[in-house]
Amino acid sequence: MLFAPDTIATLDFTVALANTDPRASRSGLDEISTPAELTALVDAHRYSGRFDRDAAELADVQATRDLVRSFWGLDRDGAAEEVNRMMREANALPYLTRHDSFDWHLHATAQDAPLAERIRVEVGLALMDVIRSDEMHRMRVCDAPDCEGVLVDLSKNGSKRFCSVRCGNRMNQIAYRERSAG
Repeated sequence: MLFAPDTIATLDFTVALANTDPRASRSGLDEISTPAELTALVDAHRYSGRFDRDAAELADVQATRDLVRSFWGLDRDGAAEEVNRMMREANALPYLTRHDSFDWHLHATAQDAPLAERIRVEVGLALMDVIRSDEMHRMRVCDAPDCEGVLVDLSKNGSKRFCSVRCGNRMNQIAYRERSAG
Protein backbone atom coordinates (compact mmCIF):
# COMPACT_ATOMS: atom_id res chain seq x y z
CA MET A 1 0.00 0.00 0.00
CA LEU A 2 1.37 3.40 -0.93
CA PHE A 3 -0.61 5.49 1.54
CA ALA A 4 -2.40 5.34 4.87
CA PRO A 5 -6.03 4.18 4.77
CA ASP A 6 -7.42 7.67 5.45
CA THR A 7 -5.34 9.08 2.60
CA ILE A 8 -6.65 6.40 0.23
CA ALA A 9 -10.24 7.08 1.31
CA THR A 10 -9.77 10.80 0.71
CA LEU A 11 -8.12 10.22 -2.67
CA ASP A 12 -11.07 8.01 -3.64
CA PHE A 13 -13.45 10.79 -2.58
CA THR A 14 -11.34 13.37 -4.43
CA VAL A 15 -11.64 11.41 -7.68
CA ALA A 16 -15.37 10.86 -7.14
CA LEU A 17 -15.91 14.58 -6.50
CA ALA A 18 -13.79 15.62 -9.49
CA ASN A 19 -15.66 13.20 -11.75
CA THR A 20 -19.06 14.72 -10.91
CA ASP A 21 -18.09 17.55 -13.26
CA PRO A 22 -20.12 17.49 -16.50
CA ARG A 23 -16.91 17.10 -18.55
CA ALA A 24 -16.08 13.89 -16.71
CA SER A 25 -19.34 12.42 -15.48
CA ARG A 26 -20.79 9.30 -17.06
CA SER A 27 -24.08 11.12 -17.68
CA GLY A 28 -22.50 14.24 -19.18
CA LEU A 29 -24.37 16.24 -16.54
CA ASP A 30 -23.31 17.93 -13.32
CA GLU A 31 -23.75 15.04 -10.91
CA ILE A 32 -23.89 17.30 -7.85
CA SER A 33 -26.37 19.85 -9.16
CA THR A 34 -28.73 19.52 -6.19
CA PRO A 35 -28.25 19.29 -2.43
CA ALA A 36 -29.71 15.76 -2.62
CA GLU A 37 -27.01 14.65 -5.09
CA LEU A 38 -24.33 16.20 -2.88
CA THR A 39 -25.84 14.39 0.13
CA ALA A 40 -25.62 11.08 -1.74
CA LEU A 41 -21.94 11.67 -2.61
CA VAL A 42 -21.01 12.71 0.92
CA ASP A 43 -22.94 9.83 2.47
CA ALA A 44 -21.34 7.31 0.08
CA HIS A 45 -17.92 8.45 1.28
CA ARG A 46 -18.96 8.64 4.94
CA TYR A 47 -18.11 12.30 5.54
CA SER A 48 -18.74 13.36 9.11
CA GLY A 49 -19.35 16.75 10.64
CA ARG A 50 -21.46 19.72 9.71
CA PHE A 51 -23.60 19.38 6.62
CA ASP A 52 -26.07 22.20 5.82
CA ARG A 53 -27.67 20.67 2.70
CA ASP A 54 -28.48 24.05 1.18
CA ALA A 55 -27.79 25.92 -2.08
CA ALA A 56 -24.94 27.99 -0.63
CA GLU A 57 -23.09 24.89 0.55
CA LEU A 58 -23.68 23.21 -2.80
CA ALA A 59 -22.20 26.20 -4.68
CA ASP A 60 -19.16 26.21 -2.37
CA VAL A 61 -18.59 22.47 -2.92
CA GLN A 62 -18.96 22.91 -6.70
CA ALA A 63 -16.28 25.63 -6.58
CA THR A 64 -14.13 23.29 -4.49
CA ARG A 65 -14.64 20.60 -7.13
CA ASP A 66 -13.20 22.95 -9.76
CA LEU A 67 -10.21 23.62 -7.50
CA VAL A 68 -9.73 19.89 -6.89
CA ARG A 69 -9.85 19.11 -10.63
CA SER A 70 -7.09 21.67 -11.20
CA PHE A 71 -4.60 19.45 -9.35
CA TRP A 72 -4.54 17.06 -12.30
CA GLY A 73 -2.94 19.82 -14.36
CA LEU A 74 -0.29 20.81 -11.83
CA ASP A 75 3.26 19.61 -11.45
CA ARG A 76 4.58 18.64 -8.04
CA ASP A 77 5.82 22.13 -7.11
CA GLY A 78 2.59 23.78 -8.25
CA ALA A 79 0.54 21.23 -6.32
CA ALA A 80 2.61 21.88 -3.18
CA GLU A 81 2.02 25.64 -3.47
CA GLU A 82 -1.72 25.13 -3.95
CA VAL A 83 -2.00 22.70 -1.03
CA ASN A 84 -0.10 25.11 1.22
CA ARG A 85 -2.44 27.94 0.18
CA MET A 86 -5.57 25.85 0.88
CA MET A 87 -4.28 24.82 4.31
CA ARG A 88 -3.22 28.38 5.17
CA GLU A 89 -6.61 29.83 4.16
CA ALA A 90 -8.39 27.31 6.38
CA ASN A 91 -6.01 27.89 9.31
CA ALA A 92 -5.62 24.12 9.27
CA LEU A 93 -4.02 22.49 12.27
CA PRO A 94 -3.67 18.72 11.83
CA TYR A 95 -4.73 16.47 14.68
CA LEU A 96 -5.40 12.78 15.18
CA THR A 97 -8.96 11.66 15.85
CA ARG A 98 -11.14 8.60 15.74
CA HIS A 99 -14.87 8.62 15.42
CA ASP A 100 -17.71 6.46 14.22
CA SER A 101 -16.09 3.25 12.93
CA PHE A 102 -12.86 4.96 11.83
CA ASP A 103 -9.58 4.26 13.62
CA TRP A 104 -7.02 7.02 14.24
CA HIS A 105 -6.76 9.35 11.25
CA LEU A 106 -6.01 12.98 10.47
CA HIS A 107 -8.34 15.95 10.49
CA ALA A 108 -7.23 19.56 10.40
CA THR A 109 -10.44 21.55 10.78
CA ALA A 110 -13.22 21.56 13.31
CA GLN A 111 -16.13 19.19 12.68
CA ASP A 112 -18.44 22.21 12.56
CA ALA A 113 -16.41 23.93 9.79
CA PRO A 114 -18.27 24.33 6.49
CA LEU A 115 -18.31 21.18 4.34
CA ALA A 116 -16.36 22.69 1.43
CA GLU A 117 -13.61 23.87 3.79
CA ARG A 118 -13.37 20.41 5.35
CA ILE A 119 -13.20 18.89 1.87
CA ARG A 120 -10.40 21.26 0.80
CA VAL A 121 -8.41 20.54 3.95
CA GLU A 122 -8.86 16.75 3.78
CA VAL A 123 -7.93 16.77 0.10
CA GLY A 124 -4.95 18.94 1.03
CA LEU A 125 -3.84 16.45 3.68
CA ALA A 126 -4.12 13.55 1.23
CA LEU A 127 -2.27 15.44 -1.49
CA MET A 128 0.50 16.25 0.97
CA ASP A 129 1.14 12.51 1.17
CA VAL A 130 1.08 12.21 -2.63
CA ILE A 131 3.51 15.13 -2.99
CA ARG A 132 5.83 14.01 -0.16
CA SER A 133 5.96 10.50 -1.64
CA ASP A 134 6.76 11.92 -5.09
CA GLU A 135 3.75 10.08 -6.53
CA MET A 136 2.08 12.93 -8.50
CA HIS A 137 2.50 10.79 -11.64
CA ARG A 138 -0.24 8.55 -10.23
CA MET A 139 -2.76 11.38 -10.69
CA ARG A 140 -3.87 11.03 -14.30
CA VAL A 141 -6.57 11.92 -16.76
CA CYS A 142 -8.35 8.95 -18.34
CA ASP A 143 -6.62 7.57 -21.46
CA ALA A 144 -9.91 7.25 -23.34
CA PRO A 145 -9.76 9.99 -25.99
CA ASP A 146 -13.37 11.05 -25.42
CA CYS A 147 -13.21 11.16 -21.60
CA GLU A 148 -11.97 13.83 -19.22
CA GLY A 149 -12.41 11.72 -16.10
CA VAL A 150 -9.56 11.70 -13.61
CA LEU A 151 -8.02 8.91 -11.56
CA VAL A 152 -5.45 8.25 -8.90
CA ASP A 153 -3.61 5.05 -9.77
CA LEU A 154 -3.14 3.14 -6.54
CA SER A 155 -2.19 -0.11 -8.26
CA LYS A 156 1.07 -1.76 -7.28
CA ASN A 157 2.66 -1.42 -10.73
CA GLY A 158 1.17 2.00 -11.55
CA SER A 159 -0.44 0.85 -14.78
CA LYS A 160 -4.04 2.04 -14.40
CA ARG A 161 -5.04 3.98 -17.53
CA PHE A 162 -8.79 4.50 -17.35
CA CYS A 163 -11.05 6.31 -14.92
CA SER A 164 -13.55 3.47 -14.80
CA VAL A 165 -14.14 -0.10 -15.88
CA ARG A 166 -16.63 1.33 -18.37
CA CYS A 167 -13.94 3.36 -20.17
CA GLY A 168 -11.45 0.48 -20.05
CA ASN A 169 -13.96 -1.99 -21.48
CA ARG A 170 -15.04 0.47 -24.17
CA MET A 171 -11.44 1.10 -25.27
CA ASN A 172 -10.65 -2.64 -25.23
CA GLN A 173 -13.70 -3.28 -27.40
CA ILE A 174 -12.59 -0.61 -29.88
CA ALA A 175 -9.07 -2.09 -30.01
CA TYR A 176 -10.51 -5.58 -30.55
CA ARG A 177 -12.70 -4.38 -33.41
CA GLU A 178 -9.73 -2.62 -35.03
CA ARG A 179 -7.61 -5.77 -34.78
CA SER A 180 -10.41 -7.94 -36.15
CA ALA A 181 -11.10 -5.62 -39.07
CA GLY A 182 -7.42 -5.42 -40.05
